[in-house]
Amino acid sequence: MVPRESGTSRRAVLLAAGGMLVGCSRQPEVNKVHLRLATGPAGAVYRRIGGALAEHISEHVPGAAVTTVPSGASTDNIRMLRAGEVHLGLTSLDALITADGSAPEGLSAVCRLYDSHLHLVVMADSAIGGFRDLEGKRVSLGARDSGTEFTSLRVLELGPVHTDGRFLSQAESAATLRAGVIDAMFSLTGVPTPAIAELAQRHPIRLIPLDAQAEALFTTYPGPYAPATIPTTAYAGVPATRTVAVPNVLLARNDLPDDLVYAITDTIFRHTGTIASRSRDDAEAVPEAWQINVRTGISTASIPLHPGAARWFRDRKR
Repeated sequence: MVPRESGTSRRAVLLAAGGMLVGCSRQPEVNKVHLRLATGPAGAVYRRIGGALAEHISEHVPGAAVTTVPSGASTDNIRMLRAGEVHLGLTSLDALITADGSAPEGLSAVCRLYDSHLHLVVMADSAIGGFRDLEGKRVSLGARDSGTEFTSLRVLELGPVHTDGRFLSQAESAATLRAGVIDAMFSLTGVPTPAIAELAQRHPIRLIPLDAQAEALFTTYPGPYAPATIPTTAYAGVPATRTVAVPNVLLARNDLPDDLVYAITDTIFRHTGTIASRSRDDAEAVPEAWQINVRTGISTASIPLHPGAARWFRDRKR
């Protein structure tokens, strides 16, 4: 069981966090720690789960107030964290790990959250039957600086397959796919993801299997990838489809105080159930949050845990 007391008092959090807020132009209000959490684009799970995390941290970490910051997603969030524009951010693990297996300087993990699955979506009547049929086609590769862009470009390079690439958010991708402006869309996201689920409810779609591409990623870039299946229950009328999964982590700047990150970690694992069932910005559930658990939360590959998060996991074992 998670310990009943976090061990972090209101006074300790506020004293530790005072004066540590990077990217702020003025002193924070007395008794308030103002944090910014980078999420993702419209129609993405990052936007929903980021809103739910911000809500619960604001509610349960004494003196903390968290504002979400929309973004392109993974790569954009890493950039904002390193620049000091935000304090916390979501990212896929493959976009985070550098060529030598280390984390970008100045950043560490709070915890692993849930796994994203790479979707390759076409309309049901599309002539595209397999991955190699993407050659020369108009394909959304995700928003600029997103995890979708990062992973889909890797997949196409390994093909090799050459496309007429477009850089669109998940919501834009779904709309332009339905309109026939593009032929296919990649999306690296939780299952189900809102933009694709809404499209499938209104119009028949198909998912293209990516089992061979999953094997190529796993072999070429060992560590952040694993074969996976998008279940038949995910999208209306779409059978189970083989693909690749990538873990997502919550990142923090290393200069956030240990006691503050300890309290944030404690809140995430104490309130997984309510994080999954509601959020401030969206009345829908956030089912990806049910994947959050202590056993996998510590598994951040070669990315080190923030000292405050590491202490929380150590305390839990006592």
